[in-house]
Amino acid sequence: MADAKMMAQMSGKEGFIAALDQSGGSTPGALRLYGIADTDYSGDEAMFRLMHEMRVRIMTAPAFSGDKVIGAILFEKTMDGEAKGKPVPSYLWEDRGVVPFLKVDKGLAGEENGVQVMKPMPDLDELLARAVKKGIFGTKMRSVIANADKAGIAAVVKQQFEVGRQILGHGLVPIIEPEVSIKSPTKEEAEAILRDEIARQLEAVPAGEQVMLKLTIPTVADFYEPLIAHKAVARVVALSGGYSRADACEKLSRNHGMIASFSRALTEDLRLQTSDAEFDASLGRTIDEIYTASVVKA
Repeated sequence: MADAKMMAQMSGKEGFIAALDQSGGSTPGALRLYGIADTDYSGDEAMFRLMHEMRVRIMTAPAFSGDKVIGAILFEKTMDGEAKGKPVPSYLWEDRGVVPFLKVDKGLAGEENGVQVMKPMPDLDELLARAVKKGIFGTKMRSVIANADKAGIAAVVKQQFEVGRQILGHGLVPIIEPEVSIKSPTKEEAEAILRDEIARQLEAVPAGEQVMLKLTIPTVADFYEPLIAHKAVARVVALSGGYSRADACEKLSRNHGMIASFSRALTEDLRLQTSDAEFDASLGRTIDEIYTASVVKA
């Protein structure tokens, strides 16, 4: 059973979720944006150490607190790391009031029928058991939809909910993330199929259980209102999907009931070379902007 205080925060508190879960292939790009060139390190161990240092700098900044950042999604290595001498999940919840989530997928399979489903996760039960012991509240897993192919989208959603039920079995709350590419030539049509498929799968969620949904900001404002209102949905959050923060926030502000769960849009102005005071001020402005888009609607 999910922690009641964390569930109350995630289902009802105003704010947004920080996505600090860059992994594998996305890490070098995140480091380059931060001001660390590929030539500044050698090997995965050094790469992930630098990424962890960046994340700790974010998590320990004054503005990064449960007042506006109600949750944070972590990469596995971040979950296993420390901040201020404490395990990261404990530090986030006990010291910052931020609910910890864990990214559990192992990346994407090749595109088929206009979509990419998740790669197999044979060790998922072991990872989930470890996450529970570390105080993790929920999980996140991503698939990608490139085109409005009904069979492909149905396969993505079916897989997401199958794994979601496995996660619920460990007392964790899954964030279902079937991302529709913002570059899709059939984005609006794909979203219509996706909404129907999600609604169908939500009817099979066990009574008394809830999932979260992480969705691309829809082309039609408030398109996901029926999902937001569903009894099996604790929260619907929006991914930035490659939009700039300004664009993502403007689009999000037109979708009532959706809050942000941004990654690149959260960190796009942060630089290694800035002083701590400048870094904290920049992050504070970003948090205020994303919070406003999540809470104040057009």
